[in-house]
Amino acid sequence: MRARLNRRTRERLAADAALLVVAAAFVLPLAWLLLSSLDAHADLRVGAPSPATLDNFDAVLDPEITYRPMLNSLLLCGGATALTVACAALAAYPLSRIRSRATRSYLLTVLFTTCLPITAIMVPVYGLFVQVDLVDTLAGTALFLATSQLPFAIWLMKNFMDGVPRVLEEAAWTDGASWAQTLTRVILPLMGPGIMVVTIYSFIMMWGNFFVPFMLLLSPDQLPASVSLFTFFGNHGAVAYGQLAAFSILYSTPVVLLYVLIARRMGGGFAFGGAVKG
Repeated sequence: MRARLNRRTRERLAADAALLVVAAAFVLPLAWLLLSSLDAHADLRVGAPSPATLDNFDAVLDPEITYRPMLNSLLLCGGATALTVACAALAAYPLSRIRSRATRSYLLTVLFTTCLPITAIMVPVYGLFVQVDLVDTLAGTALFLATSQLPFAIWLMKNFMDGVPRVLEEAAWTDGASWAQTLTRVILPLMGPGIMVVTIYSFIMMWGNFFVPFMLLLSPDQLPASVSLFTFFGNHGAVAYGQLAAFSILYSTPVVLLYVLIARRMGGGFAFGGAVKG
């Protein structure tokens, strides 16, 4: 019995040690980010600033460095996210409600498209955008970002929509509602947490995308914050680490705020039970 307890203890200690190593791999970069943003002479070492200063934030809080790129990112990612969620809801509705032999094959095809790397299709996409005059436009870039996130958004939205009871939809049809009214007034309000999950996932993936806007946007005044990071990389390997850390904190703030604002609503889950009673 004692040998078994000792074995379990060793296994638990080994698991705890592995978890500590994984946690350190995440905590150390975050610690460097916070400490370097307050250090006027920051480098790649993790250490307490001496003395702590806000000069790095003062340097990056500039219209050309932060304000305009952040606004471009909000317009680009916000518009693309709204388009992705709307199209995903319209595409997921028939996939969730219509039973067909082709549904499974279509969903597997949709899932397969999420595995395709964007770099593999950027050359033909760039050529197409040149022909239709969408290069160097926020609208064209947002359209491509929405298209690249749409397959996985459809997959997520369909799974959430499957959880909405059909009896609610049938009751709406009995009252004379059309399919559009049923979708917008019955199904989508009930799957609010699912829509939030799709919204957060799509926004985060677009917010951190560097390659697409780097390829499709040419004018400096239209570049998003993910591309303007190049501002802090100088010639011959020189990097303004302190300003880069301060800008990274400001850059991650909208995503953190988005998650915090709706995390409580997401934690509530789906509440279909009261809707189908009686």
